[in-house]
Amino acid sequence: MAMTVLIVLVLNLTTGEKKITKPLPGRYGVDDPQFLRTMGSLLGPSLVEGNSAEDFQNGDEIFPAMLAAIRGARQSICMESYIYWSGSVGKEFADALSERARAGVSVHVLLDWVGSGKMDSGHLQMMSDAGVEVERYRPLRWYNVARTNNRTHRKLLVVDGRIGFTGGVGIADEWRGSARNPEEWRDSHYRFEGPMVAQMQAAFLDNWIKTRSAVLDGPEYFPRISTAGTVTAQVFHSSKSGGGESVRLMYLLSIAAARRTIYLANSYFVPDDLAVDELVAARRRGVRVQIIVPGGHIDTQLVRHASHSRWRPLLAAGVEIFEYAPTMFHCKYMIVDGLWTTVGSTNFDNRSFRLNDEANADVYDRAFAEEQERVFAADLARSRQVALAQFDERPWRDKVLDHLAGLLRAQL
Repeated sequence: MAMTVLIVLVLNLTTGEKKITKPLPGRYGVDDPQFLRTMGSLLGPSLVEGNSAEDFQNGDEIFPAMLAAIRGARQSICMESYIYWSGSVGKEFADALSERARAGVSVHVLLDWVGSGKMDSGHLQMMSDAGVEVERYRPLRWYNVARTNNRTHRKLLVVDGRIGFTGGVGIADEWRGSARNPEEWRDSHYRFEGPMVAQMQAAFLDNWIKTRSAVLDGPEYFPRISTAGTVTAQVFHSSKSGGGESVRLMYLLSIAAARRTIYLANSYFVPDDLAVDELVAARRRGVRVQIIVPGGHIDTQLVRHASHSRWRPLLAAGVEIFEYAPTMFHCKYMIVDGLWTTVGSTNFDNRSFRLNDEANADVYDRAFAEEQERVFAADLARSRQVALAQFDERPWRDKVLDHLAGLLRAQL
């Protein structure tokens, strides 16, 4: 029995595959055509033209936009989320999804079993009674106990195969409001139209097939999509069982290609050794690197301590780190050289890079990047910079906790 438990723990706590350990050469910048060729080839789907992209800030903007798209659905709704909790937001989404299902729209909802643990069972029953197909991703069963550490962290909503949303927001009351106080979490979410939405639909189907053992096909899911704008973009996904290094590789390649600026906003920033080295290398070639992370308002202090264990070489190299002050900072976006932006569900940590299923939208568009830089500047204005001297003078107790938490960073 003891040996069985040990084997299960090893299977859950190790990735079992080698990862990239060698520095990336950084032979070209993000404005070089080779950068797009590389990203399109290594990450899977090619970057496609003819898209539109719109950003929404905080629940007061995000939830109305998502609910409006759901209520306007005519053929299909596909939704995947890590967090779906009880509360008024969960009720609003359950009501909207149920109404569309009763109206004859094909509605499919995939929720992570762990992340939706706080969900009101009544919401699940209401949706099921209305005809919504609801699945829980990897519930604990004897036959999959070795994979319980692999969760879906994706946040996807695709309506009629034409409108897609992704970003950091969860379906919970914590995201209501506009980040005015600690009860209103700060986050960004994004609405896309155009050919890239088919890639987002494919990302949803990746886990729907694994969970439901069914394929969703036809024009209601993959319609003929005409040009919706001028944005070039891609949606790629990663998982422990396939393409596990994709999201990490995307970040590393983007950092290696930076020539002027890297603006990184992330709720859980626990970089591995190579990521630290790449950020330090970017500083040495003159790139300005600014990073925004949560401050005292964070939902897990363990991650904050683990993050601190990685800061000193970054601060010593001139990387500017800022802690967001007003509330929990849950954003996940990065802008490189005012041209390349990545947004989605991915945190900058090993759990997102190697353990969880993630999906990101990469946008190659100067106007969109400049808009995200304005969002970053607004977040920066509400953050406090951490100086190296200040960091070194933190209490010894915090240093010990940082070191101990850092030992667990492979699971964070």
